[in-house]
Amino acid sequence: MSTNNLDQLYRSVIMDHYKNPRNKGVLEDNNITIDMNNPTCGDVIHLTLQVEDGIVQNAKFEGEGCSISMASASMMTQIVKGKKADEAVNLAHVFSDMMLGKDIDDSIDLGDIEALAGVAKFPARIKCATLAWKAMEKGVGNDTDSTD
Repeated sequence: MSTNNLDQLYRSVIMDHYKNPRNKGVLEDNNITIDMNNPTCGDVIHLTLQVEDGIVQNAKFEGEGCSISMASASMMTQIVKGKKADEAVNLAHVFSDMMLGKDIDDSIDLGDIEALAGVAKFPARIKCATLAWKAMEKGVGNDTDSTD
């Protein structure tokens, strides 16, 4: 597949998650709530997580922001469900490395998240893409009912 076609496919995946977000809403039976924002561009996320026995059982988000921020939140909530907390945090580190343009382990299946790899070319947008991930990492990393 040509680079141009791949870029178009990635843009389509990002726009699909933005226009049809997965896991949008608030978990009523959550045990972790994290509110974070990106003051440089105005992105805001309200993340609720249900973590039981060290496993992310469920994740939902609400927020406002650009397509990159909201699509990233949608993708993140999908991939962390069913993961052990330490696996979810590791995925956040892998995602952060990808945003910094670092090589990542090819054996890690990122699914739709790979569509965000191109954000690394736009340093001003990296904080948009990583906001939900930082919220999740903060939430499963022993902070409960956190607000930032």
